[in-house]
Amino acid sequence: MYAFEYQRAKSVADAAAALSKSGGKALAGGQSLVGAMKLRLANPGTVVDLSGIGELKGIKKEGDAIVIGAMTTHAEVASSAAVKQTIPALAALAEGIGDRQVRNRGTLGGALANNDPAADYPAAVLGLNATVHTNKRKIAADDFFKGMYETALGADEIITAVSFPAPKKAAYLKFPQPASRFALVGVFVAQTAGGVRVAVTGAASQVHRAKAIEDALAKSFTADAAKKVKVAADRLNNDLHGSAEYRAHLVSVLAGRAVAATS
Repeated sequence: MYAFEYQRAKSVADAAAALSKSGGKALAGGQSLVGAMKLRLANPGTVVDLSGIGELKGIKKEGDAIVIGAMTTHAEVASSAAVKQTIPALAALAEGIGDRQVRNRGTLGGALANNDPAADYPAAVLGLNATVHTNKRKIAADDFFKGMYETALGADEIITAVSFPAPKKAAYLKFPQPASRFALVGVFVAQTAGGVRVAVTGAASQVHRAKAIEDALAKSFTADAAKKVKVAADRLNNDLHGSAEYRAHLVSVLAGRAVAATS
């Protein structure tokens, strides 16, 4: 690990100022950043700890949406009565992230800011058409994810909360990589006020929407309709864990199972 300066922020404004001045990195749960620093894959120079900022924590219901603070842990989302009642698919997704240690340290905001291409939360944000709130603006899900480990966030921009609209129906299914529990392929299917949305994680360099499956489900919201869609493999990951063709097959299969799970 390279040497770095540690700062513990007392407020969002304090954290933003520290990031702007130092050009460092914000520390949420630390499940990705600390590991990268230990391996010398990251050298932030300054680490700004967000754990002491109370306003970034908590879960509340606002109208037909669930608003979750950026520093809320996966375990808190998984056990939340409000989330279970309003968006049970989101609670189930959080329960399946990593292991118990990761779920009790990792945070929603940290996972989204890191934007690992095989992470679970990005699929929920994109699938539910959520809105990412920052200290500067609100970012629609379709505009937030920009590429592998890349987002629309500015250097001193901090996620403060995420607003998840309650869907009519939703489910998330993933085929986990046994060692890491990250998604080899994960599919979030939702019937929303704006139509059917299908978000895929793990299969490509970033989370993305499966438009062909969305179109099929818009005509017939059935498991068979999803499974019959032949997903193109040309832009999907091809590695020792699974070929691009295998991942393409999994997308349709998991989408079908997710649809079946919503009924």
